Amino acid sequence: MRLLPLAMLMVPALGLAGGGYVTLPGGSYKSVLAYEDTGGTVTLAPFELMKRPVTNAEFLKFVRRLPQWQRDRVPSVFAESRYLAHWASATALGSAALPEQPVVMVSWFAASAYCEAAGARLPTWNEWEYAAAADATRADARADPAWREQILSWYAKPSNQPLAEVGQSPANHYGVQDLHGLVWEWTEDYASMLVSADNRTQQEQDRLQFCGAGAIAMDDRENYAVLMRVALLSSMEAANLTSNLGFRCARSIDEGTP
Repeated sequence: MRLLPLAMLMVPALGLAGGGYVTLPGGSYKSVLAYEDTGGTVTLAPFELMKRPVTNAEFLKFVRRLPQWQRDRVPSVFAESRYLAHWASATALGSAALPEQPVVMVSWFAASAYCEAAGARLPTWNEWEYAAAADATRADARADPAWREQILSWYAKPSNQPLAEVGQSPANHYGVQDLHGLVWEWTEDYASMLVSADNRTQQEQDRLQFCGAGAIAMDDRENYAVLMRVALLSSMEAANLTSNLGFRCARSIDEGTP
């Protein structure tokens, strides 16, 4: 996890509205990341996840309330020059950024600040992967070749087409939408994922450079769609952005909460 400088960390909780949250029960599952200490087994506490990615309209409210995150004011250390460049202006969307499309061209810093202003945080990779393993009826559909093929077919679509609006895909087992086939998504700990082209090196100590880091082998064809996401995220810097990378927020559930 990366920390914002103090001046940018002071983001007030604005009570930003979003697409709503759903509660995921948590539990143990097998991650594609080969965590050295657990062999890939991850145990998660229950948490809440936004049902849909954050939209342009929602992010517009954020930058209007916190103008330091507008594209003509944000320091270059927090977002590269293309930040929200497809918007008509710093405070207007325009025809290239429709209100219900997912917001893209946002850095990790900006996504983190949005979630903090919403009283939330970015999901961890493990939380995202856990939610994304579900199909419409099963908590973990990753062993189903037909389901994997469907996900790969989504990623094979040309990326030069306008993004669809959020909420168009069926909800999965947990009630979450758009985890596949719409945009890639930032995670809180994206920088802790390392990718190797050779699975024989997965246990090398010098590759586990970050707290909780995981290594992954790119020859795991059964999880290739997930591997593509890991490869993208592990190649990014926090100020980077792309035209198909958005985000959604998550919330921890306090102990004792029903």
